Amino acid sequence: MPLKPISPNPDGQKKIYLLKPRGFCAGVVRAIDVVKIALDLYGPPVYVRKEIVHNTHVVEELRELGAVFVEELEEVPSGARAIFSAHGVSPEVRRQGKERNLDIIDATCPLVTKVHLEAVKFAREGYTMILIGHRNHDEVIGTLGEAPDKMTLVESVEDVDQLQVEDPTRIAYLTQTTLSLDETRDIVARLEERFPLIRSPKSQDICYATENRQMAVKGVADFVDLLLVVGSSNSSNSKRLVEVGTNHSVRSYLVNDRSEVDPAWFEGVVNVGVTAGASAPEHLVSELVESLQQKGFSALEEVEMIEEDVRFSLPPELAGASSHLYSIATR
Repeated sequence: MPLKPISPNPDGQKKIYLLKPRGFCAGVVRAIDVVKIALDLYGPPVYVRKEIVHNTHVVEELRELGAVFVEELEEVPSGARAIFSAHGVSPEVRRQGKERNLDIIDATCPLVTKVHLEAVKFAREGYTMILIGHRNHDEVIGTLGEAPDKMTLVESVEDVDQLQVEDPTRIAYLTQTTLSLDETRDIVARLEERFPLIRSPKSQDICYATENRQMAVKGVADFVDLLLVVGSSNSSNSKRLVEVGTNHSVRSYLVNDRSEVDPAWFEGVVNVGVTAGASAPEHLVSELVESLQQKGFSALEEVEMIEEDVRFSLPPELAGASSHLYSIATR
């Protein structure tokens, strides 16, 4: 339930329901600020392995400031400074960083690190692990690397049905942090049905921000005819928001920014919901809202489902360095 009741729109005035929380989570704020602080302290170039977060606008902004984005560490000059993205990396990538004598700053989201540590723990205890996630996602690749011989990826209930494990009494599951709550719940239920002794993480792996943004979409679904999600096409949590809206019978679209909005979507639409994935900058949301207002959606109501006040400290490599530059408040 939202913190305040959602106001209906009986008069048929074109209206925007602006969801909150939306946009940057604490892990994304931390990762972006890590790059900015490193650039301020050391000057460009600072190399970043993969996209620091999955948003094209964020990446371009940081590139203009002097960040150099690379796919693999072999592209980084020996002895240079490199940053690991918020999605985490495998132990093999860390080994490569040491071999190349790179000055590494690790911007992995602490909630992703939690999953890695769980994988290491289960592996040491002799468990076979089932990782629920999306194949080829950066986060999943990094997590699989913690115990590649003891971990199997599943993406669906059907994948669970085909699983063959060596010892059904020594099995555990983990999840990617940015999954659909509903879809993951179905997969976990099937795992528990097939393997009654399966171990689970001590606490849910799906992150607070992913859950909160999905619950906000569910909360407003009965009030809107159309849902617009601001986020990049490679952002897992943003795509899940579209899926949640669609599963609740709301026409839902993912847009990188207002330029991707199709005027045809608004035919017959009175109420439109707007939200953003956890790596989408707030200024893109503001620009989209302004564009909708120019299209006649003059009424605006912010729907807040839950207050977020999550903060993450800087990585050890930057601890104590120019703390005045670092603002972790969710924005």
